[in-house]
Amino acid sequence: MSFLTVHHTTTYRYREPVGLGEHRMMFRPRESHDLRLVDSDLQITPRPVELRWLHDPFDNSVAVAQFEGKTTELSFESTVRLQHFENTMPVYPLEEYARTYPFRYADEDFPNLERPLAHHYNATRVSEWALQFLASADTSDTMQILRAMTAGIREKFKYNQRSEKGVQTPEETLELGKGSCRDYAVLMMEACRSLGIAARFVSGYIFVPNQGGADDASSATRGGGATHAWMQAYLPGAGWIDFDPTNNIIGNRNLIRVAVAWSPEQVLPLWGTYSGPAGAFISMDVAVDVTEAAG
Repeated sequence: MSFLTVHHTTTYRYREPVGLGEHRMMFRPRESHDLRLVDSDLQITPRPVELRWLHDPFDNSVAVAQFEGKTTELSFESTVRLQHFENTMPVYPLEEYARTYPFRYADEDFPNLERPLAHHYNATRVSEWALQFLASADTSDTMQILRAMTAGIREKFKYNQRSEKGVQTPEETLELGKGSCRDYAVLMMEACRSLGIAARFVSGYIFVPNQGGADDASSATRGGGATHAWMQAYLPGAGWIDFDPTNNIIGNRNLIRVAVAWSPEQVLPLWGTYSGPAGAFISMDVAVDVTEAAG
């Protein structure tokens, strides 16, 4: 168990005063048996005339801000302190029927797993790529196959941290041989779905020990200094298990879940609009610092 502090700032700058439309934020971590939110603070400049909270269809916490007037700069500063319980079990307690691949989900689970089982992209090439892990794992053990896939993405692809919005298609990631954490998560999600394993996207943060949350090329851990993304697979008996192919992490070690969904566009950390000339936008700067604190 550890106490972590997440400091997340985003700043937009404009060449001339612009009007601000509605902005939605997903900064608040998802509380669970392995994560307890101790306190949180959200500072927005200029101050919104209205700030309200809601839960989306996935039960993620969303803050919605409304503004008046014009500005040349808009900033969001979120600080959360949380209690994190590490869960990286050497052996996960899967139901007997799910331990060996292939397996079939129970009839009562199918209505809730229809979307996380459905392909969101062209599946042909990804399906072919996924089959290699059935052979490379040299086993029919479900967890060993997923471990091989998680490690394979980390080892075979070049990590490319990108600040622009959007994700590559799985086919683009396979073609380029590189990608960001979001691209890796989407690739593994689609590969799992091609094998009949339910998967969903996770947006959040990663704690990089001994680096104050900043990413370093010499570090084994990637994805610090910005928001992070990975995926979860649903395995009967164990539930939703975290798989971070960017760092070959299985379980929640150093991972802080903020939002889950079937696809990445459903869990953007921040999105909104402005009214003004198309060329008014100058830049968007994002910084995330995750540090360990005394309890």
